[in-house]
Amino acid sequence: MRKPFIVGNWKMHKFLSDAVETAVRLRKLCSGVTHCDIAIAPVFVHLKVVGDRLEGSNIFLAAQNCSTEMKHAAHTGEVAASMLKDVGVSYVIIGHSERRQYYAETDEMINKKVKAALYSGLNVILCVGETLSERDDGQLFDVVRRQLKHGLEGLSRNDIAKVSIAYEPVWAIGTGRTATPEQAQQMHEFIRGYLGETHGEDVAERVRILYGGSVKPENVSGLLSQRDIDGALVGGASLDADTFFGIISYEI
Repeated sequence: MRKPFIVGNWKMHKFLSDAVETAVRLRKLCSGVTHCDIAIAPVFVHLKVVGDRLEGSNIFLAAQNCSTEMKHAAHTGEVAASMLKDVGVSYVIIGHSERRQYYAETDEMINKKVKAALYSGLNVILCVGETLSERDDGQLFDVVRRQLKHGLEGLSRNDIAKVSIAYEPVWAIGTGRTATPEQAQQMHEFIRGYLGETHGEDVAERVRILYGGSVKPENVSGLLSQRDIDGALVGGASLDADTFFGIISYEI
């Protein structure tokens, strides 16, 4: 049985005082939660301070990105996965659509980041998803298949056990539009099927596949009631502790 996983991606939001206040509030709200795993991903400069406030709680610390490089070297502006591990990070989000779209991250770069994160002992949340034009052109499955193929290239069955997949239809991120539960389930089922073909049915049944795309307290139950949807990667709705807790405390 896959335990649901709810991840809050704070993106480039919050000054330090607000980040700490939100983390402390969320820790209090979630103290009795056992039905799902929870993680929050603040910006790099807040990771250590927020992580200290979460220490001993049931909330994991996540990062929003990491370097492609495994060795510490002359890479100005980069943050190595091992450095994230050193300050208490457990998960790292890799290949988010905003990184692909605005920062020209390629499938090859994303694969390097996945390998660097796993090598450093981090768990990975690998993001995949199609744009509206790709969906309208009937390319949605081809796009996601390509992203999975290259993103997971060279990974062993043991590696895959440390990877969660986040399906984020790009057309539903920050737009207020959400894939219907049936649309989301269709792609999640496809992703699980692909993993079964490439890494074995037993591995595919263990991998958690999250939905990300304007998830809110009002729609989370319908999404998580689907067989292959194992959680949510939440953007804007995770910035307010009470709203995010409304998602975490979903009922099916």
